[in-house]
Amino acid sequence: MWIAVVVQALVTLLMGISPAQGQNLTVFAAASLKEALDEAEQQFQRANGQKVVVSYAASSALAKQIENGAPADVFISADLDWMDYLGKRQMINTATRTNLLRNRLVLIAPSDSRLTASIVPGFALAKLLGGERLAVADPDSVPAGKYARAALEKLGVWASVESRLARGDNVRAALNFVARGETPLGIVYQTDAYAEKKVKVVAQFPADTHPPIIYPAALTAGTRHAAAPAFLAFLKSKAARAVFEKYGFSMEL
Repeated sequence: MWIAVVVQALVTLLMGISPAQGQNLTVFAAASLKEALDEAEQQFQRANGQKVVVSYAASSALAKQIENGAPADVFISADLDWMDYLGKRQMINTATRTNLLRNRLVLIAPSDSRLTASIVPGFALAKLLGGERLAVADPDSVPAGKYARAALEKLGVWASVESRLARGDNVRAALNFVARGETPLGIVYQTDAYAEKKVKVVAQFPADTHPPIIYPAALTAGTRHAAAPAFLAFLKSKAARAVFEKYGFSMEL
């Protein structure tokens, strides 16, 4: 009888283990966050003992995956539009939504390039390309590409380069085109340029040429993971701020 009591106690204990203790916390995050978020989630894991698995891709691709039932607990987008997209479909917990980070848009070249440019209305971007292509994330769906198109339209040079784009599935793909020397110029986030030693910043786009680059974060509507709220709270902490600022982001909070 004593053995039966012990067995029952063990069963009860195991049944009471929370998802935070027994399952990975799954985060879907914009590709541009990789280095910073990798370091931040490692800090969270050391402090809380909770394993975090982060899936990086274009915000558009991640939002579509969540819409189609992918088991994410937290979503961090590189723009407001894709968070809005999930919000309208009741796929996020809107009460937890917060604007977390900001970024800047830059024109980059391979690190050994001698190209120089001043980003002003009508600047000779097509001439700078010299018959080659401009690397950008897909401007039809990926946030970095949408910001790039908005900036080039505002500056009056989009039409001159629209047919000469090397389109990446995400901003890191565009970064890699330039890092490998496949294109002489590309448009990425400032933080991407900082993360890749094989590229250099040629010029920074004026902030008024494109919508503010804001990274919202939220819990997904379907998450039941006990550690998800704690992770979202950690992303807004002073410790996380230090990590994000180290990699070139600024905190929106």
